[in-house]
Amino acid sequence: MRPPAVERKLAAIFSADVKGYSRLMGEDEVATVRTLTAYREVMTALIRERRGRVVDATGDNLLAEFASVVDAVECAVALQRELRSRNAPLPVSRRLEFRIGINLGDVIVDGERIYGDGVNIAARVEGLAEAGGIAISGTVYDQVKNKLALAYEALGEHVVKNIREPLRVYRVRLEPTPPGPAPKIEKTVGRRSRRRATLLLGLVLLVVAGGVAGWSLYLRSRPPGFELPDKPSIAVLPFQNMSGDAGQEYFSDGMTEDLITGLAKLSGLFVIARNSVFVYKGKAVKPAQVSRDLGVRYVLEGSVRKAGNRVRITAQLVDATTGYHLWAERYDRDLKDVFALQDEVTQKIVGVLAVKLTVPEKVGLTRAPTGSLEAYDYVLRGKEYRWRTTREANAEAEKLFRRALELDPQYAAAYAELGWTHLQAWQFQWSRDPATLQRAFELAQQAIARDDSLATCYILLSQIYLWKKEHDRAIAQAQQAVALAPNDADSYETLAEILSWSGRAEEAIGHIKQAMRLNPQYPFFYLWTLGHAYYLTGRSAEAIATFKKLVEQNPNFLPAHAFLSILYSEQGRDQDARAEAAAALMLSPQTSLESLRQLVPYRNEKDLERFLTGMRKTGMR
Repeated sequence: MRPPAVERKLAAIFSADVKGYSRLMGEDEVATVRTLTAYREVMTALIRERRGRVVDATGDNLLAEFASVVDAVECAVALQRELRSRNAPLPVSRRLEFRIGINLGDVIVDGERIYGDGVNIAARVEGLAEAGGIAISGTVYDQVKNKLALAYEALGEHVVKNIREPLRVYRVRLEPTPPGPAPKIEKTVGRRSRRRATLLLGLVLLVVAGGVAGWSLYLRSRPPGFELPDKPSIAVLPFQNMSGDAGQEYFSDGMTEDLITGLAKLSGLFVIARNSVFVYKGKAVKPAQVSRDLGVRYVLEGSVRKAGNRVRITAQLVDATTGYHLWAERYDRDLKDVFALQDEVTQKIVGVLAVKLTVPEKVGLTRAPTGSLEAYDYVLRGKEYRWRTTREANAEAEKLFRRALELDPQYAAAYAELGWTHLQAWQFQWSRDPATLQRAFELAQQAIARDDSLATCYILLSQIYLWKKEHDRAIAQAQQAVALAPNDADSYETLAEILSWSGRAEEAIGHIKQAMRLNPQYPFFYLWTLGHAYYLTGRSAEAIATFKKLVEQNPNFLPAHAFLSILYSEQGRDQDARAEAAAALMLSPQTSLESLRQLVPYRNEKDLERFLTGMRKTGMR
């Protein structure tokens, strides 16, 4: 009797693991597992988007297969760039940096599993990759060298365990490569056959970056010595989750965010943005250090314990300049009283700091967002997913927001958050249906009809109007957001961005600087907004310095390279201009002048023509 035939196939095998995983687990097991879980969701989503399949994921290892080796390499590059931005806010010692190895070879198929030398070689190649890097076998290189706009470095032949023949191995270079000789680099530039969003993730998405958390690459150092504002200034540190359940992090984070949002509406306070305080999450930090880092006098600390239908919140307000505890309280309540509890904490802070409230502010402090705790819980969960900025997480967030609206059809924040999921789907081209953008617009209007005090609704509308090139309406909505939340940094950034596109860049500079002061650990796109305003107002030296700083923080941000090229060209610095142009074109080789003309939302023709002339000089056609 003949033995059963063994099923074989040719596949691109993708193998990944975390460099130093054992050390990370030994230092902080809970935080490492939490970060690994979040990163694995991102990896799985990107692999599926590029037509791959996750075969196995145990511990810190991940094995996937692709029918196309081009898809496998493109996925690896996209993944490493995404994880680089997610790692940036973390201390160096806590970053999860994956090594990726890719091989093209024959595998044995056993149900959902794959085996054989093809898999083993991928694992050995992975071991030759650097942390945060990609290594490919010679068989992969031979297939992709003329198909992808990437550079490769030959690492020579390696004899590896359990493989008889030496392996040719190459490193994929992730950073933009300027023109000129580069020893041991094999550079190939070809036309990408598949790019999910060339221009959108380059020059136009930055227009709406203020509403997208996935862009949040935070700068880790700021010049010390902020002057204290001329009004009470406060930072609300992330409340600790004391529930003993990591799955409740969303609730403690949501409580923190709600308190910040409530305080940010008060014109008599100066309130640091969520993004800047969340860099301290999970860290033991003294109030005095927070005061120095963020330039505030007062720090609110606290914890949340949620169990069944009960919640315990502790809070203490500290004068960080003296170390004096101004107020401390512990609240044990039914979960149904959570909104009243938030109001009590806010009102206590207002009272202790002697903040004068306007009549609308007094009314706003006592307004419960929803009568359904279950709907509130769904919104908190949904926001956690939306901030991940992946296709799958966005879809999950949409489901949760819809569930919240089923429970409370009058819940304004749920309409607004659902609107953001539609706008993100449009921005990232997860949906190409024009109705998606229109639906975001309708949801924003429905939110405002139910509660016209939510700044996020007006930010959402302002972004949509800018996409439609309705500049006056976009400005009006952004101004309304600032008026409603005078401490919301992203409202100021959005207004600055829109003013620049609308021909009012001089006004924009003051607004983006205010955003940076409210959010000292600002996302990198704040630098884009400032540099763009400098460029438009003719302050070339300041624009160049700002864009160079941006490139240091995020070398793969296309607009910074593009505008540096334009500015250098205008100054006659041709060699520098060519280098930046090469970097820009490598990051987005398919972008055309015509696509830019259609999508870039300059209001003034002279601004558009200056930009297009500069891009033409970079070699774009």
